[in-house]
Amino acid sequence: MIEYLTITGALAGLESGRVTSVELTEQALEAADRLDAALGVFVSRFPDSALAAAQEADKARAGGVSDRPLLGIPLGVKDIITTQDGETTGQSLVLDRAWGSGDATVVQRLRAAGALVVGKTTTMEFALGAPDPEKPFPLPRNPWDPGRWSGGSSSGSGAGVAAGMFLGALGTDTGASVRMPAALCGVTGLKPTFGRVPKSGCVPLGYTLDCVGPLAPSARDCAALLAVMAGHGSCPWSAERAVPDFTAGLDGDLSGLQIGVDDLTRYSSADPALAGLFADFVATLEKAGAIVRPVELPRYREVTAAAVVSIVTEALTYHAPDIRTRWSDYGASTRAALGFGAFVSGADYVQAQRVRAAGRKLVGAVFEDVDLIVTPLVTRPAPYVGDAAAYTATLFAGQDFAYHTAYWNSLGNPALSVPIGFGEGNLPLAAQIVGPHFAEATVLRAGDAFQSRTEWHLRRPGEVKPSQAPAPAAAPESAPRPDPTADSLLRMAGLTVPEEERGAVAAALPMVRYNTDLLYTVPETRYEDPLSPLAVP
Repeated sequence: MIEYLTITGALAGLESGRVTSVELTEQALEAADRLDAALGVFVSRFPDSALAAAQEADKARAGGVSDRPLLGIPLGVKDIITTQDGETTGQSLVLDRAWGSGDATVVQRLRAAGALVVGKTTTMEFALGAPDPEKPFPLPRNPWDPGRWSGGSSSGSGAGVAAGMFLGALGTDTGASVRMPAALCGVTGLKPTFGRVPKSGCVPLGYTLDCVGPLAPSARDCAALLAVMAGHGSCPWSAERAVPDFTAGLDGDLSGLQIGVDDLTRYSSADPALAGLFADFVATLEKAGAIVRPVELPRYREVTAAAVVSIVTEALTYHAPDIRTRWSDYGASTRAALGFGAFVSGADYVQAQRVRAAGRKLVGAVFEDVDLIVTPLVTRPAPYVGDAAAYTATLFAGQDFAYHTAYWNSLGNPALSVPIGFGEGNLPLAAQIVGPHFAEATVLRAGDAFQSRTEWHLRRPGEVKPSQAPAPAAAPESAPRPDPTADSLLRMAGLTVPEEERGAVAAALPMVRYNTDLLYTVPETRYEDPLSPLAVP
């Protein structure tokens, strides 16, 4: 079987007749049959409809069809985005299975361009909670080491691209959820500008932060997918902006492009390999012609805190009717995270929006002097599956960042995750390329220039071996004690938390208060309109 690692390569093979869509789809399905039990990529698979669509694609191509840019390409779709092939579960017992019975707008557009759907990919529950082995859903694992997590929340989308179960995938990104799994699995992932891609048919997490974005082997592949996905739609958040040809400028030349670099080391403990890999990444951009200079991201902790406060508040708003009556039906990590929203006041939420508005102006001033900003994305390789909840909690702690992503959700900028090498345990690490609003073409141009000079994005895991994960740590002898303040806030939010869980949920109160307190340390917010970050940029 001829193997194609990228969408771009597969399209060239299809056009030349060296491969057929049926062969590509059979190859993807075979990989799923062989590996999915170990990796937990799929919630559901659609082999019959996928092969039927592949046969139709081959007939169309033989008949001379040339106006469908993704004709015959097999994709995966995150299981909070609806498809006509099967139900959407959100990897939860709670979501009404009748929620959205047809294709989401982005899926409609991809099908119209000739792509086909091989299945629905695993996610953190409602794109929020870490995997819960007590619930009847697959546990997503990393193809580089099945004992480790594939990242979230677009977990199966990242792992499936890396493992060859499809050539590209859809994910969503509210605080990290396209870029983190792309980074931890060694593939490429794009969070578009907020509003660039309509999100109709996507189960919400954070209304003012959610983005639908592509994961694929390369920046060039992400450009091809975005070109089909982007554009105004029925979603009220989608922007009425022209869609450029995102592939037109991918010539490998960055001459004259001004790139600001912030290594963010002051916020992270990091894998020992990261500094050297990131320096090589920046040097490669310079070799492509970019002019590089240091910058400092303004109000980094505070703007990230605004994202955290917005996410937990907006998530609780959406889930309140169910979490109040179906607490135990949610996974343990999800229900705890929703409980965090009870610790945020109305004033805190409004202040978070004011910080986001101020942050946009501050970062906008940085972009007056540079075209792009680059930073590390993940600072440590994929955690063991049993440590996933603790890893994601670093977003809420805000004191030692395992990944540098939520800042850009807060502000709405486009951000691309690109693999830059391997760290501890031969596990992938990644950098991030960020642009001004609606500058995806420039972001992708820089990503492609880097990847045209390196092969990190083409590295694939070898044989998937049994997990080498250590035994789970013993439970502490004494559970966290309930807190009267936390209990009161949970009751005011209408949440009835079982006594045995009250201490664990209450333990998050200091983390949440740390973030809300940060919001009031930004004097630039005094005259900000709190509604301005809620509008499409």
